Amino acid sequence: MPITIEQLNAAPREQAAKLLDGLYEHSPWIAETALSQRPFASVAHLKAAMARVVREAGRDKQLALIRAHPELAGKAMVSKELTAESTNEQSKAGLTNCTPEEFAKLQQLNAAYNAKFGFPFILAVRGPRGIGLTRQQILSAFERRLDNPRDYEIDECLRNIGRIVELRLNDKFGIVPSLGEMVWDWHEDLAKHSDPGFKEKGQLTVTYLTDAHRACARDVVARMKECGFDEVEIDAVGNVVGRYRGEGERWLLTGSHYDTVRNGGKYDGRLGITTPMACVRELARAGKRLPFGIEVVGFSEEEGQRYKATFLGSGALTGHFDAKWLDQKDADGVTMRDAMLAAGLPADMQAIAMLERDPSRYLGFVEVHIEQGPVLNELDLPLGVVTSINGGVRYQCEITGMASHAGTTPMDRRRDAAVGLAELALYIEQRAKADGDSVGTIGMLQVPGGSINVVPGRCLFSLDLRAPTDPQRDKLVADVLAKLTEICERRGLHFTTEETMRAAAAPSAPEWQQRWERAVESLGVPVYRMPSGAGHDAMKLHQVMPQAMLFVRGENAGISHNPLESSTADDIDLGVRAFQNLLAQLAGEMR
Repeated sequence: MPITIEQLNAAPREQAAKLLDGLYEHSPWIAETALSQRPFASVAHLKAAMARVVREAGRDKQLALIRAHPELAGKAMVSKELTAESTNEQSKAGLTNCTPEEFAKLQQLNAAYNAKFGFPFILAVRGPRGIGLTRQQILSAFERRLDNPRDYEIDECLRNIGRIVELRLNDKFGIVPSLGEMVWDWHEDLAKHSDPGFKEKGQLTVTYLTDAHRACARDVVARMKECGFDEVEIDAVGNVVGRYRGEGERWLLTGSHYDTVRNGGKYDGRLGITTPMACVRELARAGKRLPFGIEVVGFSEEEGQRYKATFLGSGALTGHFDAKWLDQKDADGVTMRDAMLAAGLPADMQAIAMLERDPSRYLGFVEVHIEQGPVLNELDLPLGVVTSINGGVRYQCEITGMASHAGTTPMDRRRDAAVGLAELALYIEQRAKADGDSVGTIGMLQVPGGSINVVPGRCLFSLDLRAPTDPQRDKLVADVLAKLTEICERRGLHFTTEETMRAAAAPSAPEWQQRWERAVESLGVPVYRMPSGAGHDAMKLHQVMPQAMLFVRGENAGISHNPLESSTADDIDLGVRAFQNLLAQLAGEMR
């Protein structure tokens, strides 16, 4: 019989501690300490309270907690000395049915891990969905994490212990994060589409108007129709637009992008499409209409991977689509115009101009996004309310020197484009650090026609410079471009720069940020406010209407733009429920 949060709150302390027995391996002190924070508003509140106890316990107690856990498929499993909870978890992951080869590999990895770190490898083997990782996924995680630094690995073990406890709590309280599981499954399904050259390697890459991009759009259209949207279309630039009508004439605009970076993750952008889709599905199933309509947009080409047109889809909605983009060519020489025509889009500025939204018809724009960073992970919090989005500028650049023989050209007579770029890269690192919260990145670098025995005569590279305020960003940009000029003059090089994106810092609209805060608080989750260092479609919509964002915690130290990008069904479920709470607040305000 599942227990309830009310039962836990009302029980005498000793009985309450027994109700929480078995959550942390041989470490009842954590739950016992957390009980002093009763009453708990929700199970999510209880989870956060226990996680805080662990976080504040100090390294000695944290290491003792880690060492209280058994090895995966280790001696305790063989001798049947595991706790009932660990037995259940290792069985679900198939570790009790390892082949002799797999078992031998796990013993080898256990020994290597213990020798390096001095504690056992901890992994939440039930995984982000709660249904169990495969043995291959477990072995891959084991091998990958052996390369981590010790402090990083301590934190990873603690994070995995937190996930183990979360799933055990779900079992005790009879909780099934059904909306989160549904959305998690949608992401897995959508990830089957990937560009050629990447799909064969099991990598996820979806760039603007490729076959994979168009297949994703079709799948989102089909899913929106299944969810009960009244109108669904692919617009003139490839955005997927779903509308769920309300009782009034105004709309809430929401969404994010469905394209990806090369070899990226399954949640970046897409979580901002699927979360409101799940909310619309629940409204439609209940036959409920709100005082406003909900317009969900799956934006195309946010990343700017195929063409120099970052925020293309959201820019079209704000009237910032540049006609010159149509003549840009991709790496294969295909113009955007031809790519659009091949995809069945009009490639016509008149049609594109008609996509511009009238801000007076909209209440505002909200976006849910995976955090793409380690902060929520380190704080053991599932959600974060965004206060502002950093302003950024991007450039495509070229440095030109003189290609010459690598063996016969003396070092003091070279005009080496690559060395000039290397000097600039080191300067960017130092200059951004000086601001504390500015960042600068050279994310793409090529030596066209380069050869092992030729001094590079040409380098193509990107610049991505960001800061929390526009003046701070502009000073960073000015200093970097001045340094590029100085380097090239000193080394006898030439350079060109082409600005491909400029986005102003986008502070959240106070009233919308407060709605997100109340939505999170209503779940019993501590409210944490944080800036966004990454750029988002919300930055474009910010130019014409109020906006605010909600972050959902990512796994694996919050890594993003990476195959390891992940989130749990439980955290996604909380994100969906927070969105539902925001909708309810807004409906209440308008009635």
